Amino acid sequence: MPITQSRYQVTTTSLPRAMPGKSPYYAPAAKPVSYTRVAISPPSAGSSVNTSAVPSLTSGSYSGSVSGDHDSADAGAHGVDLIDMMSNRLGNVIDPIPLDRSLARQAQASGELNAKQRELQELQALAQRRLKGTRANLADGMKAAKEVRRDLEWTQKRVSSLNAKAAKKHPTAYKTASARYPAPIDC
Repeated sequence: MPITQSRYQVTTTSLPRAMPGKSPYYAPAAKPVSYTRVAISPPSAGSSVNTSAVPSLTSGSYSGSVSGDHDSADAGAHGVDLIDMMSNRLGNVIDPIPLDRSLARQAQASGELNAKQRELQELQALAQRRLKGTRANLADGMKAAKEVRRDLEWTQKRVSSLNAKAAKKHPTAYKTASARYPAPIDC
């Protein structure tokens, strides 16, 4: 059976509601929360300890709230400082000896690395000095080689000119001497 929809729309009008306006007065900012130390004692072994998540008003650990006296200094407080107690427990949990050993190993490794770094810097400075000396020696050697080459070229020209003069002045003696002592072959 088909469902027919109504073509009529029911309109409801709502009256405007009065909205509270913003007042020019703003509430002052809350004071920062300061944490204070609370002195309570842990429950003694002989008292009945409530192990449920919700504390009971009749248990021995809440004896102060049974009587309704919250400000009483005798409500189980024997001057135990929670922060001191927690820091003592944490101090007993963390063993500082392995941390001290690793710190000593780090300091030793750092010292060794610093010594090696200094040694490398000294070796690098020595290598730079040696390289500078080697370059100076090489420059001196190149200068000397150029001078020797110039001298050899001058000597070769002088010998060639003397040979030419001797060949012109004494041709027969030059031929017999050349046959007896041949000239070196240039490679």
